[in-house]
Amino acid sequence: MSKDLTKKAAEMLLQGATLLSEPCPYCKGVRVMKEGHALCISCGREPEKKEIPETKPIEAQSPILGTLEKKLQVLSKELEDEKNHAKQQEILKSINSLLETIEKMKDKQ
Repeated sequence: MSKDLTKKAAEMLLQGATLLSEPCPYCKGVRVMKEGHALCISCGREPEKKEIPETKPIEAQSPILGTLEKKLQVLSKELEDEKNHAKQQEILKSINSLLETIEKMKDKQ
């Protein structure tokens, strides 16, 4: 591993890049990805973008997704504390609706 590649990978990480769990398809080395560009820190090769789908945190994709997931956490806590069976059913229906909405929004992105 060259010092230049190590330095470039470190700079990418400091600028918000992430380590990829998939190894480099050429040498099986560790890769770093930022803005759809993956860099192998062993061989320096960068596969075509189509091989590496760009992933973003949910909050970066859509602010409403973050809001819906926070609401889901609140409802989950409310369900945990609720003793009334009828109220539990209402909460479960709300949770189900939220999950369906979140899934639909993720599919559109």
